[in-house]
Amino acid sequence: MNLKGKKILLGITGSIASYKSVELTRRLIDLGAEVTIVMTKAAQSFITPLTFETVSGKRVFTDINQEPLSHIALLESADLFMIAPATANIIGKMASGVADDLMSTLLVASPVPVLIVPAMNSNMYENPVVQRNRDILEERGIEIMEPETGKLACGYEGTGRFPDLKIIIDKVTEMIQKGEDLKGENILVTAGPTREPLDPLRFFSNRSSGKMGYSLAKVARRRGAEVTLISGPTALKIPFGINRIDVERAEEMMKECLPAFEKSTIGIMSAAVSDWSTDMSPHKIKKDGKERVLRLRENPDILQEMGRRKGDRILVGFAAETENVIENGKKKLIEKNLDMVVVNDLREEGAGFEVDTNKVTVIDRKGNITEFPLISKIEVANRIIDKVLELKRMASS
Repeated sequence: MNLKGKKILLGITGSIASYKSVELTRRLIDLGAEVTIVMTKAAQSFITPLTFETVSGKRVFTDINQEPLSHIALLESADLFMIAPATANIIGKMASGVADDLMSTLLVASPVPVLIVPAMNSNMYENPVVQRNRDILEERGIEIMEPETGKLACGYEGTGRFPDLKIIIDKVTEMIQKGEDLKGENILVTAGPTREPLDPLRFFSNRSSGKMGYSLAKVARRRGAEVTLISGPTALKIPFGINRIDVERAEEMMKECLPAFEKSTIGIMSAAVSDWSTDMSPHKIKKDGKERVLRLRENPDILQEMGRRKGDRILVGFAAETENVIENGKKKLIEKNLDMVVVNDLREEGAGFEVDTNKVTVIDRKGNITEFPLISKIEVANRIIDKVLELKRMASS
């Protein structure tokens, strides 16, 4: 692990865990990082700026009036802005865009990746308002570590402990390394279901929530890519900094995908596109006691058409299966001219649609098969992106 030459802006807020950030600072410096400390007024009630100045060998910033435009100058050269520990107060300020002191002003102005390391009483952390604020920040692309569970400084048992320093440093290293590995890439991601209307009220669709595709779009942007997200109907918010194009029918998705793919270097097609459609009735179909027969026709195969046009682009497809999972995945890989296919077994608990976790198997065109355990969709997205980068490196070597 090497952070040589990397510049980290470390924010300390008013938590009893702030004393642990002294050792965190020392370890980051030992790994070669240059660490600049910013402290809130509340943090100084727990530990003095002099302590951090002694460990970092640098001036500690505590007041926006210390130096004109310090909130701009401090961010200009930073590779990462980390708040550790982060209180419920600073998380709330960030979510609301409050900028009433140096720390909150830096967060509002930050153009660099931000890592939040919460530490607080478990009742505070689990409060619905704090969790809502946490969700708001994640939707904006801000990384938030999960606090540990155990005995807290206040005597309570619960979730809210400052994470182990090694885990924090691993996350810092990962973010700095991955914050640059997709720079220069233009990535197209598709997500969610499509809908095929039966009448003005009813439609064919599927159970896709779009969570996997949105996770892929968020991760790709965090790692430096320009991202276009073509989305079927979902209840998910537009990820921060991403160009989202909304569609409903499979034909509409194809119309948007083909020109977007022409401008892309990588296509990751995770949408669950309806295979069938029918002629739409102009009026609501009424019950009349008779059986009805629907005449279905196949929708255009978006992935196959993109496979024909892909050239030297990387193209990734998804396959949701209930039987012969690997065999069907390999078949799709070949038939659609993919570089990689991500296969779901819908029989697996916690995998597939409408959940925040996933368990997938990745198959590449060289026949390599990699199984991922049941993990969050954000982590699945990171691992898929890692595999895509491996394919690019192999293609260029």
